[in-house]
Amino acid sequence: MKQYHTQMEAARAGIVTPEMQTVAKKESIDAEELRALVAKGEVAIPCNVLHKAISPEGIGTKMRTKINVNLGISGDAQNYDTEMQKVGLAHKFGAEAIMDLSNYGKTNTFRRWLTEHSPAMIGTVPMYDAIGYLEKDLADITAEDFLRVVRAHAEEGVDFMTIHAGINRRAVESFRREGRKMNIVSRGGSLLFAWMMMTGNENPFYEFYDKVLDILYEYDVTISLGDALRPGCIDDATDAGQIAELIELGHLTQRAWDRNVQVMVEGPGHMAMNEIAANMALQKRLCHNAPFYVLGPLVTDIFPGYDHITSAIGGAIAAANGADFLCYVTPAEHLRLPDLSDVKEGIIASKIAAHAADIAKGVPHARERDNEMAAARHAVDWEKMFALAADGEKARAYFESTPPADRHTCSMCGKMCAVRTTNLILAGEKVEFCSERGGAN
Repeated sequence: MKQYHTQMEAARAGIVTPEMQTVAKKESIDAEELRALVAKGEVAIPCNVLHKAISPEGIGTKMRTKINVNLGISGDAQNYDTEMQKVGLAHKFGAEAIMDLSNYGKTNTFRRWLTEHSPAMIGTVPMYDAIGYLEKDLADITAEDFLRVVRAHAEEGVDFMTIHAGINRRAVESFRREGRKMNIVSRGGSLLFAWMMMTGNENPFYEFYDKVLDILYEYDVTISLGDALRPGCIDDATDAGQIAELIELGHLTQRAWDRNVQVMVEGPGHMAMNEIAANMALQKRLCHNAPFYVLGPLVTDIFPGYDHITSAIGGAIAAANGADFLCYVTPAEHLRLPDLSDVKEGIIASKIAAHAADIAKGVPHARERDNEMAAARHAVDWEKMFALAADGEKARAYFESTPPADRHTCSMCGKMCAVRTTNLILAGEKVEFCSERGGAN
């Protein structure tokens, strides 16, 4: 009979679970070494006991950098068929996690479908769903109501939940005292801030944190400690509000671990490149090396429509310096709900950042596919190149849109291809151009 509720509890009891064995195989790490990392909290394996379709993944120390895809309906965009197509894209391009951020109507049907069919980790933000789920105005919601929504999501098989427990009265005081250009840009954080100001109460997720942990422990839901005071523009980065909340998150991390609940900590959204490495080190220090989950960071604020790129730049730097989990950003960020094209662009940009960071960190086998691509390019083997490409369909479409006269080159260089030239010379052959086109003029 199973003698543990959570992966952390099993790891601390010396048990290597089937989920740990799966992750160890994926990550090319010894299962016993992985167990020790889970026991310390440096690796989380978000895996609700009710999510039967999941293919477990590890997030944290010595793991590959993972990415998350946000989706879900809103009051202005209520097409679940489109959201299902986005799920398909997330699976196709290898996203390890999907967060359902639906904030309109009864969302549990979609969430249950995800946990019944998706191999990806499923995350939610219960605060987003509270108003629609409870059918109450914000000021009328009670602390008990918020806990009801957390339990409902756990019972639906959700693997990790963003809980904004760190925005307590102390953190709010730091935020209000210093002031900001962008104030609070976290949706969940802003709702909690408003609730606290309207009711005069402490943040219920902080005040009743132990009750939240009891629910999460029961289903082995990983708590993702939300950064309600993350910077919403580069000028607000690393300010008193952000750091005050981060200090609280470090304390909440330890409290969760004391109750055998797995933890991730969420990090900054907008930040100049020169601040990112220091922020990663600060988070790891204050939060006891818990897995770090970052949105971006976006490294500049003036490229709406291109924020998948500003985010990928920041994400690559963040992951190379210790971040473990990247939340994708699409070209539609700050502008509208992303469509299918936006979702694909966001996934690919995040995969680029994650993979580039894994190479930089020396993650086992991270370079292997790149080396295979180099060999295919050396041999000018287009079919092998398309097979190795992260998006082979796009690569093939580009190549064939302007087909070369000689398929051993591309239309950029033609016969003057550097690879072709060098290969011919090293093979003892001549490189000739004029004779091939009927002589010089």
